[in-house]
Amino acid sequence: MNKTRIQIAKPDIVSFFNNYPTPVLKQKEIAAILASNRGFWRLAQRTTTRDFISFLTEHSHLKLLDFKFPQRSKPCYVWGEVPLLKILLHISKSLYFSHYTALRMHGLTEQVPKSIYLTDERTTKTVPSHSSVNQAQIEAAFNGPPRISNNWIELADNRIYLLSGSYTNHLGVVTQEVSDGSADKMLARLSGLERTLIDITVRPFYAGGVFEVAKAYEAAKGEVSINKLTAMLRKLDFIYPFHQAIGYYLERAGYKSSQLDLLRSLPIEQDFYLTYEMGKTSYIKAWRLFVPEGF
Repeated sequence: MNKTRIQIAKPDIVSFFNNYPTPVLKQKEIAAILASNRGFWRLAQRTTTRDFISFLTEHSHLKLLDFKFPQRSKPCYVWGEVPLLKILLHISKSLYFSHYTALRMHGLTEQVPKSIYLTDERTTKTVPSHSSVNQAQIEAAFNGPPRISNNWIELADNRIYLLSGSYTNHLGVVTQEVSDGSADKMLARLSGLERTLIDITVRPFYAGGVFEVAKAYEAAKGEVSINKLTAMLRKLDFIYPFHQAIGYYLERAGYKSSQLDLLRSLPIEQDFYLTYEMGKTSYIKAWRLFVPEGF
């Protein structure tokens, strides 16, 4: 049987993808690769992107992975065996690891979370309907249940959350080498140390709860810049006074008084809550903060 042109070109095509900078590709990237290499590989003009992909998935190392998140499906093609975290980071260019996943990558927890958290920021800043909240609104919000994203999928032993984040122009997001859970290292986008501590204070239920958050603040002592964290808080400009919760975590973890003063410099004008639906609470007068009883 005579070989087709694509069968003849297969060794060159495989070599190309073996040496391609990223093993995770979108369909449009594969289409561009086909267009720019069609002449070199001597492929017929009638060979479409669909034909090309179909051949590679059947006869080489290419496979389709479709992450069917409830809000939107995120399909991609993967060449060879690639760690899950590396795949996830490439399903969209704007994604970054956050919350419990970033906490783990920064070495601030001994736990190995089964949930993986990715954040995709909105592209425009939402104008709040009001610039401040009163005490009654704070109480109503935090005595009720938190809004937890349902945009997640189960994959193997993991629950993968794709969170929709407010627009911050990726404030505090960094690119650095991290462990993927094995001996290998990978370059990843994730919330930096200060941004991670802020995010898990705002959403402790995405980080194992307030006890895990408290341990993270202890583990970060000597590594985190409170100057940088405070400046970041000012830029984020939350409606709720999360700086009171952060100040409490810092004091609880034994940070220096000069560091606590940076948080005290922000307005402490209302009572606040460490998390949602706490039941019985204790009141921390210095931070005007309700915390779980016995915490």
